Amino acid sequence: MAEWALIFKTAIALFAIVNPIGVIPIFISATDGWPAKDRAHTANTVAITVFIVLTVSALLGESILEFFSISIPSFQVGGGILVMLIAISMMHGKQSTTRQTPEEAQETAERNVIAVVPLSIPLLAGPGAISSMIITAQQSGSFWGHISLALPIAVVCLAIWLALRLSMHIAQRLGTIGINVVTRLMGLILAAMAVEFIAHGISGLFPSLAS
Repeated sequence: MAEWALIFKTAIALFAIVNPIGVIPIFISATDGWPAKDRAHTANTVAITVFIVLTVSALLGESILEFFSISIPSFQVGGGILVMLIAISMMHGKQSTTRQTPEEAQETAERNVIAVVPLSIPLLAGPGAISSMIITAQQSGSFWGHISLALPIAVVCLAIWLALRLSMHIAQRLGTIGINVVTRLMGLILAAMAVEFIAHGISGLFPSLAS
């Protein structure tokens, strides 16, 4: 039961970080004038790329941290702060600059692989999502716990695929105000998750505070 609760919680947190609804206006703008077939192909590529990036982060992220001698509690605090910045930005109805700097936007605008950069990385599978998966993988403990994280990742990627495939219809239904409302609600949920990340990290760095 506890594992299913973790999977459900992970799916909610990851959905809030990735925010498929919030990326719809960017997707529409990036693929403006494209035929429906090319839009569909781009949506497929984005969903697959995000799945691969986040799954690799969940499975190998902790090993990468060990290679660089970074402790899990330190990463929890740093990742929590990063996620909190994204949440605050979302609650103000803004695209977070922790996902993409103006310089990166200018550089990637000249590239043809829009589906991978910037739609998949860093707009969807950005630092916040990657940090969240590494931290959650550490909390899951066992190898099978790591593997089980592929399920919430797959669910979120399915939501991304549906949102992008139906982007034109969703944008027409929600409008700018509707998309902003969804983004703010996701930001509020994300802020609560960030507080938990930071609290776990601080208790790990300073065990005496937890007693």
